[in-house]
Amino acid sequence: MITLAEGLRLPTNGLDYTILALYFIVVLGIGFAAKRSVRTSLDFFLSGRSLPAWVTGLAFVAANLGATEILGMAANGAQYGAYTVHWYWIGAIPAMVFLGLVMMPFYYGSKVRSVPEFLLHRFGPSSHLLSSIIFAVSSVLIAGVNLYAMAIVLQALLGWPQWVAIVVAGFFVLAYITIGGLTSAIYNEVLQFFVILAALIPLTVVGLKRVGGWDGLTHSLNSSHGDAFLTAWKGTGIGEGNPLGANWLTIVLGLGFVMSFGYWTTNFAEVQRALSAKNLSAAKRTPLIAAFPKIFIPMVVVVPGLIALVMEPTLGKSKDGLQYNDAIPVLMRDLLPNGVLGIAVTGLLAAFMAGMAANVSSFNTVFTNDIWAAYLKKGREDAYYLRTGRVVTAVGVLIGMGTAFIASSFSNIMNYLQTLFSFFNVPLFVVFIIGMFWKRTSAAAGFWGLLSGTAAAMVNYFWFYKQGIIAIPSDQGANFVSSIVAFVVGALVMVVVTLVTKPRPAESLAGLVYGTRSPGMEELPAEGDDAWYRKPALLGWGAVVLAAVCYIPFSF
Repeated sequence: MITLAEGLRLPTNGLDYTILALYFIVVLGIGFAAKRSVRTSLDFFLSGRSLPAWVTGLAFVAANLGATEILGMAANGAQYGAYTVHWYWIGAIPAMVFLGLVMMPFYYGSKVRSVPEFLLHRFGPSSHLLSSIIFAVSSVLIAGVNLYAMAIVLQALLGWPQWVAIVVAGFFVLAYITIGGLTSAIYNEVLQFFVILAALIPLTVVGLKRVGGWDGLTHSLNSSHGDAFLTAWKGTGIGEGNPLGANWLTIVLGLGFVMSFGYWTTNFAEVQRALSAKNLSAAKRTPLIAAFPKIFIPMVVVVPGLIALVMEPTLGKSKDGLQYNDAIPVLMRDLLPNGVLGIAVTGLLAAFMAGMAANVSSFNTVFTNDIWAAYLKKGREDAYYLRTGRVVTAVGVLIGMGTAFIASSFSNIMNYLQTLFSFFNVPLFVVFIIGMFWKRTSAAAGFWGLLSGTAAAMVNYFWFYKQGIIAIPSDQGANFVSSIVAFVVGALVMVVVTLVTKPRPAESLAGLVYGTRSPGMEELPAEGDDAWYRKPALLGWGAVVLAAVCYIPFSF
């Protein structure tokens, strides 16, 4: 899934390894410091709902900024050019704003501890158990991706054997989450966010200087790849060809609406950070604060992919040479001196650990609360579930080590992740969005909509696309289509089932359907939260406008 070229070894020395060792020490130190605040299961799984918005906001974006995204999106930048920005400005920002402004009042106001638990209140135990199992499976699959990818990278760059890299990183993630719970994971993610930027910003600045600045970069790429390579929309007309294998309709509907909203609004690895906020206002602002750094991430992820393409014109040209996944490591090798190189390696490692920790911490919450406590071991004392959560954390890390190798059959890391999102997150979004806005939706409709949407996405991908029944130019294009199919099939099934089954009593839907309210949603803002610069609507629409403005230089 990640293949780095033979011999791509970084010239690391003792200084670089010292920086790496200091990072590990700080990570464990944060875990032990957070342990003092873990007294109940709520502390362990949701930080006691006590964290400020700026902490949860940075953790929200860091949880998504795994090294799979750094390496994968840099590779996409080198392979597809400016088309990659769609994953950020249309494929993330609108959905993050929708989560903050529309969905967080329901999640936080209902006092649920997880996304599946919301389905328990809205649709009942059948939908709850199915969504819990689906989410638990997807969490360990994605956690394994981060762990396996990191092992391959460290083997190629530092010479570490794969099993050593897997054990070392797995141990540290296991240690700081088991000791300090979600609080430890979140504060480490804040640290990791700044470490990642400390690695990527110097790489981008030095790289741009090496290729003659932005003008030199654009001149080189226009000469070698044509003037469409640095535009986001050229060649996306229906029937036109482009490297991405997608047209504007599948980009807007498949990526921008269905897949994006499915991921950002229902992925508990992200939503969990907002649920740990200290009050409703902070919970609403969490994804909105995260949206602003997310807007500018392409500048330090996609742009280095473009720089690498200029510096290494053979990138991705042959199977035996440098591949697109080598874009970031090539720049690290060629541009960074020792010391800064140690920071860059630490940044990559921090990114892998952030991505893995986000999925492991969400896995232990869902499995413990939504499967173990809800259906297998009911009514035990709180200390029992706290112990269970710690054990499940270890189990999640071990399973992640095993599931990592499933990803080896995929040639591109982002293709694999987007495939998982189309299978698991999009059907969840269908159930959420219809159940949240249509009061008539029945409990049976939630279950069958989720099941049919998941099955439809898998059938489209493995049968229609993989068997060549429908010609789709690329795996990414197939994922966009699978997402649309999952949404349409799930929605149609929900409508049909709702019309032939009995709806839930209206009084049981307070705070679960748009237009109704629960006592938790009446929470007054804390002191200072009503300041104009903290108003969620201003933050949300400001992010949307800024993302739209960022498209202008890449649209002509």
